[in-house]
Amino acid sequence: MARSLDTLTIHAGEPRDKAHDSLVTPLILSTAYPFRDTAELHRYFRGEIERNEEYGRYGNPTQAVAEARLAALDGGEAALLTASGMAAIVTTLLAIVKPGAHLVITADSYRKTRVFVRDFLAKFGVEHSCVEPDVAAIAAAITPRTRLIISETPTNPYLNCLDLEALAALARAHRIKTLIDATLATPFNLRPLEFGIDIVIHSATKYLGGHNDLLAGVVVGKREFIEALRDHQGMFGALPSPFAAYLLIRGLKTFAVRMQRHNESALRIARFLESHPGVERVWYPGLESHPSHAIARRQMRGFGGLISFTVRGNLEDATRVVDRVRIPFLAPSLGGAESLIEQPPLMSYYEKSPEERAALGIRENLIRLSVGLEDPEDLIADLAQALAP
Repeated sequence: MARSLDTLTIHAGEPRDKAHDSLVTPLILSTAYPFRDTAELHRYFRGEIERNEEYGRYGNPTQAVAEARLAALDGGEAALLTASGMAAIVTTLLAIVKPGAHLVITADSYRKTRVFVRDFLAKFGVEHSCVEPDVAAIAAAITPRTRLIISETPTNPYLNCLDLEALAALARAHRIKTLIDATLATPFNLRPLEFGIDIVIHSATKYLGGHNDLLAGVVVGKREFIEALRDHQGMFGALPSPFAAYLLIRGLKTFAVRMQRHNESALRIARFLESHPGVERVWYPGLESHPSHAIARRQMRGFGGLISFTVRGNLEDATRVVDRVRIPFLAPSLGGAESLIEQPPLMSYYEKSPEERAALGIRENLIRLSVGLEDPEDLIADLAQALAP
């Protein structure tokens, strides 16, 4: 029987009967799983019986439940949980690309992903093109050696949205794999696999965990690919801790209700900011003024909890606003219960000059706000006093 995402967030991947008649999935901390005798070991390695892996680097029962739930939420055949979002990206790219290959990555993708492609993969003869987050721009960058297209949707920090159906069709025509980092959208708002995308990645640290208290990443896709990726993870050792998997399962039980609140609050706050005389421009895909609004409206259920905006003035004027708010914390990351605020030119590009930041599209007066679960009217009042002359 098909079940809604709201029900899957609570029950998917979890056996009804659990150890010691527990209602919740137990936290299993074991690093080794003994065999009864050598005969069982032989049967296991011959594939005649199924049991837990023999060693913790190859899997964990708590991790397995989290993976099954995450696969169900994204509509994928299988999922692999990793130590962080970057571990998910790095493990996946190292498994896919080979020396001499070419990949296309969008310019608005997560900075550390672009750095890994530009600085690390280049050492091994992997070439890339960095283009605007637009299907036409991606198409123009494809070469006979292109093996992978990487993007986020929405992107960070300007929340551009790619037409995933068009992207998938383009990639299929050229026999190229597609990878979408859907961290900002989450499976509540967008399921890229339904549009024909091959691989979906999330930083589970963000909305999936939802409480700013765990680090994890996840890769979702076809079972054959995920199991091959699991072999690489066992070699690289980029495992999540069992406790992180336990916290993630716990956080996912409120995921649907949290995302509903994030969506509703962020849209109200984005509209307030757009109407404020002290705000120069707002980027939020739920606003009609956003360049990707039509795409977002067509393929997303909601628009997420992240807002980027510029204030009238310069870097110091933006700093004044950030330092005057009283509810959001000045911190990196996003997607938790607490609202967070930061200046991308300082938090992510501190070492760059203003000219270098401008070349990367990072405005000096840019602020990024991750809308939490507080009362949106309290957040609006706080922003209003911070923006006051």
